[in-house]
Amino acid sequence: MKKSILKNSASLFGAVVISAAAVSCGGGQQEESPMKAKVDEYASFELKSDLVAGLSENEKEIVKIFFEIGKIADDLFWKQTFGDKSQIEAIQDPYVKEFAMINYGAWDRLDNNKPFIDGYGAKPVMCHYFPQDITKEEYDAFQDPAKDSWYTVLRRDENGALKTVWYHEEYAAEVNKMCELMEKAAALAEDPGLKNYLLKRIEAFRTDDYLESDLAWMDMKDSKIDFVIGPIESYDDAFTETKTSYESFILLKDVERSKDLAKFVSMLPALQKELPCDPEYKTFVPGTSSDLNVYNVVFYGGDCNAGSKTIAINLPNDDRVHELKGTRRLQLRNSMQAKFDKILMPIGEIILDPASLEHLKFDAFFWNVTFHEVAHGLGVKQTINGKGSVDAAMGTEKTSWEEAKADILGLFMVCKLVEMGEITNITADDAITTFIAGILRSVRFGAASAHGKANMMCFNYMEKAGAFTRNAEGKYVIDYAKAREAVNGWADLILTTQGNGDVEFATKYRAENGGITPALQADLDKINGAGIPKDIKFVQGADVLFGK
Repeated sequence: MKKSILKNSASLFGAVVISAAAVSCGGGQQEESPMKAKVDEYASFELKSDLVAGLSENEKEIVKIFFEIGKIADDLFWKQTFGDKSQIEAIQDPYVKEFAMINYGAWDRLDNNKPFIDGYGAKPVMCHYFPQDITKEEYDAFQDPAKDSWYTVLRRDENGALKTVWYHEEYAAEVNKMCELMEKAAALAEDPGLKNYLLKRIEAFRTDDYLESDLAWMDMKDSKIDFVIGPIESYDDAFTETKTSYESFILLKDVERSKDLAKFVSMLPALQKELPCDPEYKTFVPGTSSDLNVYNVVFYGGDCNAGSKTIAINLPNDDRVHELKGTRRLQLRNSMQAKFDKILMPIGEIILDPASLEHLKFDAFFWNVTFHEVAHGLGVKQTINGKGSVDAAMGTEKTSWEEAKADILGLFMVCKLVEMGEITNITADDAITTFIAGILRSVRFGAASAHGKANMMCFNYMEKAGAFTRNAEGKYVIDYAKAREAVNGWADLILTTQGNGDVEFATKYRAENGGITPALQADLDKINGAGIPKDIKFVQGADVLFGK
């Protein structure tokens, strides 16, 4: 936002406090803030882990340093996407303040970014990556190849003309401090892969060239601790969908469960060949240096902590790394379990008929999420008709269609692996049931985000295909044969659209099929009326993990 808007908004916080804070009633009772219900949409969960007992003293010290770095990344995300965090910290109503802290600003990320603090309008599409008065025409006319980098902001010079500024210059103070702390961590690192990654990441922070550090992260196979840190995802840049936001995860590896997943990595090229589409849309050969591991996450900071919480990671995002080494898929089991227990199972009890409810299982949720991340590395990366990369050709539709691809190909692969006898602790019906219930969990975040649009396109496709119907009591009854056909059909449509780079069709299809229907809204109202949380929020920090 412009500084003038920030100033005006700050002056209105008093009005927020009066309208939203507890007020006296005639009998001297205190009314609860109306924002308490919004805060209660997030179930609290402590980020602890028994895996900390297996760390060496040096590893424990490194994790404590990671907490310091993660806090800086968290503050940088505030600066990038909201601006002056102190305006939020000055709010007197504790529930308004807490909800703003959860959302990293004045907009409800689970309600289509609806503003909830007086004085704030729609969330600016450019956040603080661009001048607030920039136009698309001005951006297009600006001749600087660095303008499209993931790691630059656009500013105005003394004459008002556009200029690019690299992140390491724009955020120099924070970047330098994070590098100093990473040097301390690298000096303590006993695992050579971790040490090399940290040293390469320092260099990346100082140059905004992340390729070598991403490759080093791919080679880090044996460390019991992991640290995802940097400007990574571009979800908050709704202007060009290119500018990346800072975030941080601190992770502890579950070595035993990770061993159980290792076999699937070598199967990726074969799974690619099984995709339900014409051969020309699956010529890409995925790398087999990818990791598929299980972790407990003990810290979220920045982008990954804003609103809905990530429960699996598929990185790096650089296609050059994908072609050389694949990606690493990190399953955050403790966060998954929290979402299943506190949200997904209660939703299933409301919306599924008894015969289908029997198939709603945490292990199916785990596998679906795991292979959602794997699916990002499958499919097609280059268009088949000379339009260049899928990302470039799909334009502003790229993210929602990529998420839709990952959703449905993940389910396709789980069902295929069950059929092949490779996954033995669930059935394909378990996977399908848990997937459909999972859409209702996810779509409560709203349909404005890329994930929300993907969820709705998938839900509406499956419903039209007869994958499920509602019985007289309004409960979902799943037709498993039609559901399998719908999985194949939807996957084929997505892969074909991406491979053709058909952004016109993608835009029209999403506009017609990416919304919440009245029937689904009635289901969501029923779920919301039951007081089921929408997501989770974390009690976290070094003192939580290690004890005070």
